[in-house]
Amino acid sequence: MDFDEYVRQRGAALVRLGRLLTGDRHQGEDLAQDVLARAFVRWARIAADGAPDAYLRRALVNAAISRWRRPSSREVAMAAPAEVADLTDLGERAAERDAAWRLIRRLPAKQRAAVVLRYYEDLDDAAIAGLLGCSEGTVRSQVKRALDTLRARLVPDGALNGERG
Repeated sequence: MDFDEYVRQRGAALVRLGRLLTGDRHQGEDLAQDVLARAFVRWARIAADGAPDAYLRRALVNAAISRWRRPSSREVAMAAPAEVADLTDLGERAAERDAAWRLIRRLPAKQRAAVVLRYYEDLDDAAIAGLLGCSEGTVRSQVKRALDTLRARLVPDGALNGERG
């Protein structure tokens, strides 16, 4: 399969993964574009390996973690947002989904990557460990820590700690 055909078939999935890893639509698109631009140069070798999906997923994860390490890419927390969006016109499911993604975006990069790969990409521990370059036990501990953090930020009635809608 040539590069253009691959991008037509799998490009949207890579952009989605990039968006989930970064927590931002535009940064996810930029991340996927950067990874695909680097992959284009090496496409003959990547395609010959027979597993371009795994290679590009790994490249996306690595690029997302590298971006997170750059001080210029970190979000700066403010005491209160300048303008709060009116969520009253959104459906309950959309509001809950948005709240969940806000919590996930606050996770450290490796924990966020492990959660996204486990629950969005539906990969097992071995595949995630291969993508993140760590052991399966580390994957399990990263997912557990992420889930513990997410649970701690939720209160029993389903509202979010520190956030009002």
